[in-house]
Formats: sequence, structure tokens, C-alpha cells
Amino acid sequence: MRKYFGTDGVRGRVGEFPMTPDFAMKLGWAAGQVLGAEGVKEVLIGKDTRASGYMLESALEAGFSAAGVNVALVGPLPTPGVAYLTSTFRADAGVVISASHNPFDDNGIKIFAQGGHKLTDQQEQEIERWLQVALDGGMTCVRSDKLGKARRIDDAAGRYTEYCKANLPGHLSLNGLKIVVDSANGAAYKVAPAVYSELGAELISIHATPNGININEHCGATAMQSLRAAVLEHQADLGIALDGDADRLMMVDHTGTVVDGDELLYLLAKDAKASGYTGGVVGTQMSNLGLEQALAGLEIPFLRAKVGDRYVMEQLKATGWRLGGEGSGHLLSLDHASTGDAIIASLRVMTCLLQQETILFDGKQGMVKLPQTLINVRYSDANDGDPLEKEQIKAVVTQVEDELGKDGRLLLRKSGTEPLIRVMVEAIDAKQARRCAEQIADALSG
Repeated sequence: MRKYFGTDGVRGRVGEFPMTPDFAMKLGWAAGQVLGAEGVKEVLIGKDTRASGYMLESALEAGFSAAGVNVALVGPLPTPGVAYLTSTFRADAGVVISASHNPFDDNGIKIFAQGGHKLTDQQEQEIERWLQVALDGGMTCVRSDKLGKARRIDDAAGRYTEYCKANLPGHLSLNGLKIVVDSANGAAYKVAPAVYSELGAELISIHATPNGININEHCGATAMQSLRAAVLEHQADLGIALDGDADRLMMVDHTGTVVDGDELLYLLAKDAKASGYTGGVVGTQMSNLGLEQALAGLEIPFLRAKVGDRYVMEQLKATGWRLGGEGSGHLLSLDHASTGDAIIASLRVMTCLLQQETILFDGKQGMVKLPQTLINVRYSDANDGDPLEKEQIKAVVTQVEDELGKDGRLLLRKSGTEPLIRVMVEAIDAKQARRCAEQIADALSG
């Protein structure tokens, strides 16, 4: 059982355990012990634009060096960019310092193998074992002649920009398209505008002036209001929203309507099917039922994984399929990127639109999203047993499922970090979804 690693690395409030310089140094040392024993000689470290990134970067560098592992520093760069450059520069592993879409006073540390692949559970558990050794009794240090060396890579952003641009087929360009891009004052603030403008788009760039504390602040993929307004103000063809580390994509069509990850995944799957793709699509437990129904209409198989792109990737590997994602905007197209990459995903969407000579508003047609209600219910007494196993709760759940039938969906999910049960209901009618969710929430609260 992992103690510090969650589904997306180690994350927390800066200055509070575990997001302290002491912990970061010891985590780097522990990772160096494990990965160094597996033959890792150099680790590439990138970060987003949070002020705390400099502190954590220095601490990790010290920890890896003490373990005898070299470090290459690339500065602010999207998570998928670090994954790409880890392979390009022949580094053996990569580290990203980012808390993704969280506020600036959070931060996180993600470690992955070459090519952007997540560490195995066994590797993370072994790192935690060494980490506990360091936390309990302190670190050791290799001899001075064995210390890891550090170097800074100055052209990292330029290399990643060219890699992204190569994902728009050579016979296409973005000439004639007016695009608004919201970089969330995050890691893609330089790369994203450069990619779209150099491919020919008329670009309006917003939220691309990070100051260390404004990352994700009322902007980006989790706060779409300013992007919607900008698309309408500039009469743009579409808008692109990234999150703080640019692995999550949301879009806006010319009417100012948000197009989420489920709808973008449908658009990509429909185009892939027309181009001869014979595999299926992996979503999550939270994927809208409308996506599943629309894919069924196209005779495209669909599977649900646990929430988190980590689990989507696991299912893709198990099935051999190439497309997956989440409604939140994590999109995986393994024929084009080894990990979730918002910039590349947006270029794949625009490739589909350009080749079909259509617009985003029309491209998403064919999928009808069902209204969804999500309620978090806190339960207090862990000694009172599992609330979901109580007969009165089961009776209400059965009643709601019978009412929804095949035209709706109910999901009850326990939070992994706090005593919450997440009640999600989808139905054809928004009022019905709200009423059914409240019915279950009331039963759980009682």
C-alpha cells in the first residue's frame, strides 16, 4: 500500500508535509537509490510556473546528486514536454514539479520512466521504502567523485515546440483560423502560443503572463469563462484551454460553448473509425453516458476505467486500443503521443476538422451529453460500517436505478482522501438527475 504516492505522484500544500524542501530532497535521494540500481544514470527535471518550483527543483537536484544520479534541468515546460524530452535527450527517467490544475500554493512531484510512462506500483513502493529510511534516519551520500552532476538544457522549449508542430500533417496549416488560447499562466505559456502561430493561425493569447502565483487563477481548463468571453469578443473560430501543466485540454466553439473531453474524444474516435481504426475507446467511471451511447451508434467498443488517466492508460495497454480519455480533458491518442498532451490533442482535433472541412460546432454533433448531477456527501463515523452496505441505502439505490433504466446512470464512489461519498446521476432530464441524486444524498446523510 503506497503512503505518499497518489494516482498522480506526491502532492500537497507547499510548506506543509510532504511538500517541504527536506521531503523533496529525500524523495529525490530515495528515487535515486531505486532507479540508480535499475541503471538510471540521468534524470530530466521540468516544472510549471509556481514560485515554489525553484525551491523543490533545488531540493530534488540535491537528493539525486547525493544518490549519484545526474540531473538535466529544462525549466518551465508542460508535463508531456518533459516526457518527450526525457526520451529525446536519452535521459533514463523524468520528473515534473507541478500540481496540475490546483492553486499556486499547492505543488507536486511526478516521477516517470523514459517515454513518459508511469512508474510501476512496485517501483513506487520501493521508493517509499527508501524514503522512509531517509525520513527516519537521514540520507547517506556517495563519495565526492561519484556525486551526480547537473546541467541546464537551454533549448528545451524550442525542441518541444517543433515536436508539437509536427503533429499537424504537412499538407495542412492553420492559415485562416482565428484561435484564442488560454495557457492558464502555466507551463505552456511560451510553447502553446508559439505552436499555433507558427502553424499559421491568427492568434489571441490570454493568461500567458505567469508571475509565480497566478497559475490556474480564474483561467485555464478548469475556469472557462474568460476564454468563452474572448472567443465571442474576437469572433474567433475556436478557443483552446490548457491547465497548469498542459496535459488537460478543453475547447470552446465559435458560439462560446464549452466542448469538454468526452465530446473531443467522441470527435477523435469518429474520425479514427472513418480512417480505418478498428479498436475501441477507454473512458472512466465519470465519462458521460452520452459518449458511450454515441460510440455504440458508431459500433466502437467502449470500456470504463477507474477515474484517473493512469487507469485509462492501463486499460489501453491491456486492450491494445489507442484512444482514451476523461471528460476533464485528459486525452490519450497513443499513435501520436505516449502520454496525455493537451497541445497535441488540440492539433489532432483541428486536423480532423480541417480534413473534414468542418467546424468544431458541427464536428461534435452526433453525441448528446446527458445532464449530470454530482453531490458530495460526508459521512462521519467510520466505525458505523460502510454506508453503501446498509440495506436502506441499497433499497434507495435500487429504486433510483429502476427509475433511470437504460436512459440514465448512477455512480456511487468513495473518495480516496477524505470521508466523502460522491453521488453522480445522469438522466435525460436535468431535473430528474438532480432529484435522484438528492434522494440518494438525503438517504446517506440520514
